[in-house]
Amino acid sequence: MRFYELFLLSILLGVASSGEAMPKGEQPLSKIAIHNTILAFDKSAYIKASPFVLGLKGENTEWVTVEYGTPSPTNDDWIGVFSPANFSASLCPAENDRVSPPLLCTAPIKYQFANYSNGEYTGTGKGVLKLQLINQRSDFSFALFTGGLYSPKLLAVSNAVAFANPKAPVYPRLAQGKAWNEMTVTWTSGYSINEAEPFVEWGKQGGDQMRSPAGTLTFNRNSMCGAPARTVGWRDPGFIHTSFLKDLWPNSVYTYKVGHHLFNGTYVWSQTYSFRASPYPGQDSLQRVVIFGDMGKAEADGSNEYNNYQPGSLNTTHQLIRDLKNIDIIFHIGDICYANGYLSQWDQFTAQVEPITSKVPYMIASGNHERDWPGTGSFYGNMDSGGECGVPAETMFYTPAENRAKFWYSTDYGMFHFCIADTEHDWREGTEQYKFIENCLASADRQKQPWLIFLAHRVLGYSSGSFYAEEGSFEEPMGRESLQKLWQKYKVDIAVYGHVHNYERTCPIYENICTNKEKSHYQGPLNGTIHVVAGGGGASLADFTTIQTKWNYYKDHDFGFIKLTAFDHSNLLFEYKKSSDGKVYDSFRISRDYRDILACSVDSCPSMTLAS
Repeated sequence: MRFYELFLLSILLGVASSGEAMPKGEQPLSKIAIHNTILAFDKSAYIKASPFVLGLKGENTEWVTVEYGTPSPTNDDWIGVFSPANFSASLCPAENDRVSPPLLCTAPIKYQFANYSNGEYTGTGKGVLKLQLINQRSDFSFALFTGGLYSPKLLAVSNAVAFANPKAPVYPRLAQGKAWNEMTVTWTSGYSINEAEPFVEWGKQGGDQMRSPAGTLTFNRNSMCGAPARTVGWRDPGFIHTSFLKDLWPNSVYTYKVGHHLFNGTYVWSQTYSFRASPYPGQDSLQRVVIFGDMGKAEADGSNEYNNYQPGSLNTTHQLIRDLKNIDIIFHIGDICYANGYLSQWDQFTAQVEPITSKVPYMIASGNHERDWPGTGSFYGNMDSGGECGVPAETMFYTPAENRAKFWYSTDYGMFHFCIADTEHDWREGTEQYKFIENCLASADRQKQPWLIFLAHRVLGYSSGSFYAEEGSFEEPMGRESLQKLWQKYKVDIAVYGHVHNYERTCPIYENICTNKEKSHYQGPLNGTIHVVAGGGGASLADFTTIQTKWNYYKDHDFGFIKLTAFDHSNLLFEYKKSSDGKVYDSFRISRDYRDILACSVDSCPSMTLAS
């Protein structure tokens, strides 16, 4: 007991009992006013966790049983999970108006109320929780608090638990490279380049295997632009490795596993995974694409619940896993995990989507919750990234951008050509990004790649979201005014956005006018672009305005994602599926020939001469 008293006292050294509570935010950990913690150690209170050692069979996700008790139970008692287990105290100066000094610079990585699984807790003073842990390169401890989240009193700290190999390579993420026949593999580990050489062992399924080296990146607290990412939310990200698998045969199945060759001569391996290489640009074959935004992360054990994220995020993840054999590539267009400056959440997100990202390329775009921070070059001067200013997103996931800090890029998948914009940087005419967007759209060979898709996080096109309607814009201000002539000139088929947490589809439209009255089966030229909001990946839903617009064809206030299926160069199927059941609730088809793409329409007619 004396050890725990000294340990708990060391945690609270320098922690003052005054100061404003941290403001509420979309990140549930921001609700915990850890700086208000006072020592209330009670020898009769206890908390213990088992098993002590996790992942003995190589697992990277394990369930832990946490038992606890206190002689004075209340409904405000809660359990915090800390990693590293020895969460010592340090003072952090306030860096913006969201936080107030002094702070305990170790936020929990998750929490749950003590009465969550025992309705009789306030009578018995005893409880048991089942909590899921993932391998995050360090050990864990559990702390019992009373006093709620805003005035926490620390009662007891558990023993430490740890994975058998906390440095193990985990959570591979596939992404397309800069060439059509290149796949990148990114993963996380605890091994620096001074300890081991990272690589991927890979080859055609059933064939000879080869090894490709991996580059290694990381970032430190000084890479963050503000609090909480620099203070209470900081957690060491480990090392992020990326290997480039080149000269792939189109549509061939490859197996791979990531490994580290330690300098003592031993090897550490992941399990074996597989993926299918991308088709040759223009190849006529069945090709299936899933697109959504704003999914966020959720906890299978019910912890960290806030703003109704759990049902949507987990349901979307589970539906994608169930249908993965019918998905070729995925685009997550911004607002990836809503870590908002709490770095531990990036690991938890990559663990959540690992069954997906390890098997199909998972392409991301930048959103406000990844990038925005005042004075850092983002187009918007808000604090939505929690001080991350894009660094974790740019490092944890690979994209084939020329400069990862400028998160715009293009990629091909068979008959599709995708142009991915970065709405957190200026896109208006005359900017560097505007030139990229035009070059990307212009570079599509529509005879070989008839399906031209524009992707972005914020709604640069059309949305009936209530906050856009209140602005009177029905879009991100200055969005379509800058870009609609490009969409029309290069005949973009579909533009998809996130940011607004619902689903909406417009008619084919140009300058606020529907160019085609059909709703379910388009034949011949569209004469405009169909705009889609697919921001219902998992984050709390956004309301629609009550104003009825002529260009809206379908709205749904629910979680879901869209799927594009190209059957050949002339036939495309669009489907909107709900995350709750995976069923189709909105769809349309496009049937056309190459000459229909070439056909003249408003503001998209090439110059002609009457000379013979």
